[in-house]
Amino acid sequence: MPISPARARSALCVLSLVLAVITGSARADLVWTPQGGWKVEGDSVLKDLLPEEGRNALDSMNKARATEENGHHSSAMSSYEAVAKKYPHSIYAPEALYRAAKIRLERKQYFKAFDEFQNVVTNYPNSSHFDTIIGDQYRIANALVDGARNRYFGLIPGFKSRAKGIAYFEKILVSAPYSDYAPLALMNIAHGHQKLGEPDEAIDALDRMINNYPQSLLAPDAYLRLAQAHASLVEGPYYDQASTKEAITYFEDFMILFPSDTGVKTADTGLTDMKKVLAQSKIKIGDFYFYKRSNYKAARVFYNEAITSYPDSEVAKTARTRLEEVDASENKSKNPPAPHKIGNRFWFF
Repeated sequence: MPISPARARSALCVLSLVLAVITGSARADLVWTPQGGWKVEGDSVLKDLLPEEGRNALDSMNKARATEENGHHSSAMSSYEAVAKKYPHSIYAPEALYRAAKIRLERKQYFKAFDEFQNVVTNYPNSSHFDTIIGDQYRIANALVDGARNRYFGLIPGFKSRAKGIAYFEKILVSAPYSDYAPLALMNIAHGHQKLGEPDEAIDALDRMINNYPQSLLAPDAYLRLAQAHASLVEGPYYDQASTKEAITYFEDFMILFPSDTGVKTADTGLTDMKKVLAQSKIKIGDFYFYKRSNYKAARVFYNEAITSYPDSEVAKTARTRLEEVDASENKSKNPPAPHKIGNRFWFF
């Protein structure tokens, strides 16, 4: 079956587009001036693809920008989105999406703005706006985590959406893992989870931060916040001390790795509190074996661990006093008092 001329031209254009992308010649920038409208600068191989559609897209872009300049932002936004939908393979599509997203951001339509920015990042990664878009997405996510409300139709405020803000930060990590925004995103993910009362998720984000970006300027703060996050899970000496031990480790690591940091005093206070709780927990276990089970050997082990955990403290003094009591009780059990005979009976005192 013979191929129609229209289909042949379309296939040729698609092939040219693919070759342009492969060879890197698809990169061209759009520049707008009030006098000349939108013009292609740089390598303009895409400018000549699908000439009729290209002219139509250009006309639509110029009308949309003129509408925007006249202050009719809602109409301009709709026009830009129509260009992106109708001409997705044109050089004007990423610019149209970018302009529409910027208007939505101004109207605080955070959800749709983020999605349109993401469309550019995903489908047009060579866009000259890539870095700017990541920055705008970061600001959207940050606003949502801090409690900003998405506005429907640019007017009606919705509910707070901190969880969506956290999800947006995760998308930024995928889109730009080596950008300056990546470690900031992880710190804000942790902040968001803490606001939502999800300490385990916050700890995971901070752990990813110090492991994936150890050279970041935010690493000291991440270590300190990680220690504090573990400390927040500590419920006292009567409970499991896994979180206490983790907090001690990160407080100590922070003080070793960043000895000149301004947070050292805070870390030292946190470390002292955690050591006190850990030592107290050892005494509580030792008391159980001593007073409830008369197991002097086990009691000694835990009282000594309390001293080792926090040697120069009131808790350590208490542990040493308990050890003296253990020794006295054990000696008494090994050497019971001799019976006293009164008349024909023996009495024990």
